Amino acid sequence: MATIRKLRGRWQAQVRRRGMKPRCKSFDIKQEAEKWARDLEAQVDKFGAAPDTKILETTTLGDLLERYQREVSPMKRGAVQEKQRIDVLRRHELAYRTMIGLSQQDIASFRDERLQSVAPSTVVRELAILSHVIEVSIRDWGLPLSRNVVKLVRRPVIRNERSRRLTGNEEQRLLDGCDAGQIPFLKTLVILAIQTGMRRSEILGLKWSDISHNRRVIALALTKNGSGREVPLSQRAFDALMDWKSRTDVDASTVFPMTAGALEQAWRRLLIRAGITGLRFHDLRHEGVSRLFERGLNMIEVSSISGHKELRMLKRYTHLSADDLVARLG
Repeated sequence: MATIRKLRGRWQAQVRRRGMKPRCKSFDIKQEAEKWARDLEAQVDKFGAAPDTKILETTTLGDLLERYQREVSPMKRGAVQEKQRIDVLRRHELAYRTMIGLSQQDIASFRDERLQSVAPSTVVRELAILSHVIEVSIRDWGLPLSRNVVKLVRRPVIRNERSRRLTGNEEQRLLDGCDAGQIPFLKTLVILAIQTGMRRSEILGLKWSDISHNRRVIALALTKNGSGREVPLSQRAFDALMDWKSRTDVDASTVFPMTAGALEQAWRRLLIRAGITGLRFHDLRHEGVSRLFERGLNMIEVSSISGHKELRMLKRYTHLSADDLVARLG
């Protein structure tokens, strides 16, 4: 049982348990002394002993972020993006908190502050990184923490579902705008995005060796969800690829020699030329997946093409045309 007493103007917490050395610590506030004692007793109940908390008093969250960035992040496929997010976290004042003092309220305050300047999806990603850093610290690095405080904090709700699809003659205007631009393969890239529903990263990472000409199939070895898949090509998509191949360098290995940033800039210029507003490149994936359903493919068939592992996520990308559904109903 813990003993809390006031000694020389400060609150001293003392924990005594049979078989362990007595532990005590002084605090300015009684509530902090009580919390320290509760946490220490909880660790004794869980592990049978009270770990040395001195390391928690000298280790900051920034120290853990730096080690995680150096040792764990490089092994991930999204290492570049994660390192950039960790750089942001390391510059925040939260990174200077020691692990003995890091509380659930600190994380909640960080969440609320970040929501004032960035999107909820960004905050969710940052909280996920913080949570995994602490989890790795406990499980792999032996940090004597009794709990992961990030898991106790409510995550922001992400409401980024979109129902934007190509309407009227927007598709033709996009293709005409590609012809008027300076990038010779942009039209092929847009056709492929609409016809297959492939992700931007998958399209930009496509190599000629990934395309099976006799089968009319694209073989993706590694995708966003960590597994490979085969994407069948419509005749229109296949013809567009073959036309571009006949006009490109025979020694080129990459189908579309362009970075994600360059595509984003080219897409903005294309929308201006085509006179289209409110359309994102990722909306072409929505369009492609919805068209697969409208052609009569079932959920399993579409997921094998689009690469969605969760049918719940696939439903978010699917926005069927009401006119087409009326026609099918008769």
